[in-house]
Amino acid sequence: MRAWRTIFALVCLTSGLLPAASRAEPLASGSTFLSESLLARQRDEAANPGMLWVDEGRRLWAEKQGEADRGCAACHGAAASSMRGVATRYPMVGDDGRLLNLEGRINGCRTENQRAEAFAYESDELLALTAFIAYQSRGMEISVATDGKARPHLERGRAFFHRRQGQLNLSCANCHVDHVGKRLRGDIISHRLGNGYPTYRLEWQSIGSLHRRLRSCSFGVRVARFDYGSQAYLELELYLAARAQGVKIETPAMRR
Repeated sequence: MRAWRTIFALVCLTSGLLPAASRAEPLASGSTFLSESLLARQRDEAANPGMLWVDEGRRLWAEKQGEADRGCAACHGAAASSMRGVATRYPMVGDDGRLLNLEGRINGCRTENQRAEAFAYESDELLALTAFIAYQSRGMEISVATDGKARPHLERGRAFFHRRQGQLNLSCANCHVDHVGKRLRGDIISHRLGNGYPTYRLEWQSIGSLHRRLRSCSFGVRVARFDYGSQAYLELELYLAARAQGVKIETPAMRR
């Protein structure tokens, strides 16, 4: 891990970083930077291990749970139709004014409608349901709201993305704008758009949320990590989705 941090610092600090706002380049999904073999595995549902969580999410969708003794299907019916396009709109501001990502909406439905305990963030159950619902929008373009009540959250997410922080004094943009396409050890740096999450990463040997990846990045630049589902990461997630407007959802994606 120490070697990873050292290489990270060398890559990002020795190349004459430009201000992130000075770059204007087309944004591409992280799958653009995958090897042909890994991209083929992502596209082949029989070879993509993330589909195991999608299948578990399908089971949870129908399973009756909580004091209400009802499953998601009792209200929403067939996910293939009722959830089609839903993931393209998250994160979004709910009726109560809170910023929610898809995981937050799922847990809200559990506590309010099923009268069940919320799933723990990064639990297999929450990852499975999130992957299953996002999978219904696979191939559809991200289209999050960025005006009205969402605007203050978006601007705070934008500020987070461009703010240098941590012991390495780096911003998200220093890597994911200024050095896109360059190598960081075995990886090629992407635009970090978040359009494939939950994603199966080979380094995790599991599926994981975008917030898990954000926490990894925070650790890499030696800055304090926020909790899963924190307001700071939710606002950053919204900004990443806004950057990804028009990019297609690939859940469950595969990454190194």
